Amino acid sequence: MSLIQDAHKIPQADLAPHRQTAWEIQRAHVMTSPFYQALWDGQVPPERLEDLAILPLSDKAGLRLSQAAHPPFGDYLATPRDRVSRVHRTSGTTGQAMTLALSARDCEITEIVGARAQSLAGLGPGMTVVHCLNYQMWMGGLTDHMTLERTGATVVPFGVGSTALLVRTIREVGITAISCTPSYPAVLERVLAEHFPGLAPADLGLKLGLFGGEPGLDDPALRARLKATWGLEPRNANYGVSDVFCNFASQCDHDTDLHFVAHDVLHVELIDPDTAAPIPLDAGATGELVLTHLARDCQPLVRFRTGDIVTITGTDACACGCTGLRFRVVGRSDDMVVVRGLNMFPTMVAAVLTGFPELSGDYRIMLDTPPPYDNLPVHAELARGAQDDGTLAPRIAAALKAQLGATATITLLPPGSFPVTEGKTARVIRAKP
Repeated sequence: MSLIQDAHKIPQADLAPHRQTAWEIQRAHVMTSPFYQALWDGQVPPERLEDLAILPLSDKAGLRLSQAAHPPFGDYLATPRDRVSRVHRTSGTTGQAMTLALSARDCEITEIVGARAQSLAGLGPGMTVVHCLNYQMWMGGLTDHMTLERTGATVVPFGVGSTALLVRTIREVGITAISCTPSYPAVLERVLAEHFPGLAPADLGLKLGLFGGEPGLDDPALRARLKATWGLEPRNANYGVSDVFCNFASQCDHDTDLHFVAHDVLHVELIDPDTAAPIPLDAGATGELVLTHLARDCQPLVRFRTGDIVTITGTDACACGCTGLRFRVVGRSDDMVVVRGLNMFPTMVAAVLTGFPELSGDYRIMLDTPPPYDNLPVHAELARGAQDDGTLAPRIAAALKAQLGATATITLLPPGSFPVTEGKTARVIRAKP
């Protein structure tokens, strides 16, 4: 029992029997796990999927402790080791990197679900896409590559680094789409300016940008900038949680909200991040995303706290045919900065900064001291050729105050001050204890 063909286009009520049967099989599987036996402390998981919220939550901290005590895969590995077909590592952006184990079936389900998302975003047969994420054990490399292939497109496995070679490859091969992080086009722009004078980003002929791995693409100003500079259609095509699935949501050409495409193999909950109280999955609801595998062999997760704070924007079918819920990512709970009682996320800051053409769009929130914070220290980089008449920093601070309600201290930096990042970019820099 695993996937249903085009499950993301089947009405949710029609999927309910399949989901219940899938949970019954998965329930028997996870009950043998020492990790869950300890976590549940004698509690028996419910037979009905709709009653899942009676179980304790699991989280990344618990998985890290499990892997430290039972290396390399942790005692939530629910299969014999010889069933492990592929091993990945998480990027470690938010802490200790995790070792991920997948069976052959896990790999296939991951690829099919990811292909649903990439297809929804516009990729398909007849297109050539270059994949520019890290292949060195990171789930976003090889596994995302396989999801791209599942769409029927031609895939160029480029990876990260050698950006000048990438520019030549795009032109020589006739590549029409790029899969990368939202911050990577800025890297390409720097390389074009330094090594290919006279060659504008739009001259490369890219028509579709499949972005993932970082927040920010929900900002209309960033999308407009990408369209104007590159002449491509930017899509958030690769939303996922590495421990769960590398990609299970994307945008379509009708709607900029993320469409959930994995209801047949993944159960969704929303909770209050502070109290863990359940929140109904209704349009307008905001909370922390909690996920449960309905089909996972090696490292099944049950009521896993993702740390992502999301807002449900719709539960009806989209014009694209996708029936799953739609949502936007507000930010990560571990990236949230509380300034005088106001919850601030990097995406909120980015939405203000992109309104200033004098800025490159690259920034960092520099937290040099432990909380509490009475102001938001923002380091923002000037765009190449931009001039500051002395009023820019006060204008940015005033905009942040007006739009977010927070007092900010703005430090302006020359163009190119931040290191070139070809993987994920950390926007919140906290002082080490």
